[in-house]
Amino acid sequence: MSDIATSAIVNGTLSILIGASVVTWALILIKGIQHIRISHHNRVFGQQFWGASNILAASCLEETNGPAARVAGVGFTTLIEADGGTTTHDLEHTGDRQELLERRLRQQMQKEKGALESGLAILATVGSISPFVGLFGTVWGIMGALTSISKSGSASLDVVAGPIGEALIATAVGIAVSVPAVVGYNFFIRRNKVVWAFLDDFAIDFIHLALKSSFLIERQGKQASITALNIVKKQKFNSDEELLAAEAHA
Repeated sequence: MSDIATSAIVNGTLSILIGASVVTWALILIKGIQHIRISHHNRVFGQQFWGASNILAASCLEETNGPAARVAGVGFTTLIEADGGTTTHDLEHTGDRQELLERRLRQQMQKEKGALESGLAILATVGSISPFVGLFGTVWGIMGALTSISKSGSASLDVVAGPIGEALIATAVGIAVSVPAVVGYNFFIRRNKVVWAFLDDFAIDFIHLALKSSFLIERQGKQASITALNIVKKQKFNSDEELLAAEAHA
């Protein structure tokens, strides 16, 4: 085993670990920003949603970003489609309105869950294998160091300490790469559970609100428009007789 080959393998191991460390910290930064934005959007949308006068007003909210807003958007779209009779008669749209709404909400929540979990597999992999990759580099380096020591014929401390100490660096680097990956993975798994619980509660509350309105949104909006138009007409004319005469003339 040549010194050049041993050095190349150890250096390659260190390069892999350094690359894994860069990827780990990049993912931690990206996922951290993602969760900060998710928390902000969910908090803003929750305040606007529960501050709305009714479910029709809630469907017109300005906040459209964040998992909760997207789940609600899918729910509102489903209710409007069901109310307008625009749904296609296929397997995807089978069932009554409540079943269709629950299915759509569940599908959107699974999409949000997938987005939350993206990148976590890489953190778990780096956290699991980095110590072993570092140990591989250490073992290989020690093997090369022992081979060089045997060729030199000297086993004094000053001859042994240098090569073996350099080989042990790979193990230290492997542990240094593994710890942030494991900590980051556990932290984001916990944050994902919190977000998922929030979305689950929100979806259940949305279904209950839709049930109270008989899973209707568009018809309520039309009825409100008709009522508002009648009020305007009554304000325009002085009496009901004038209103009836104007409608007959029209």
